[in-house]
Amino acid sequence: MATARLDIRLDEEIKSKAEKASALLGLKSLTEYVVRLMDEDSTQVISEHETITLKDDVFDEFMAACEKAKAPNQALLDAVAFSDEQGFK
Repeated sequence: MATARLDIRLDEEIKSKAEKASALLGLKSLTEYVVRLMDEDSTQVISEHETITLKDDVFDEFMAACEKAKAPNQALLDAVAFSDEQGFK
């Protein structure tokens, strides 16, 4: 059961359109419609910002560069340690 609240103010026209869309989809309430939209959109936005998609040839070039790479220098090792300390993923 949901426990968090979100109070919003919006234009009456937007609310009317959302209520109509909710009804057309057979949803029980405007809240259900808004929650569904927020969940779908936030999942997509997060995925777009946490995922990189490369064409095959670009990936192949990247892998070739990785295979040719030398051992990391101290500056790179320090950067990795710093990002780990900061909780970056």
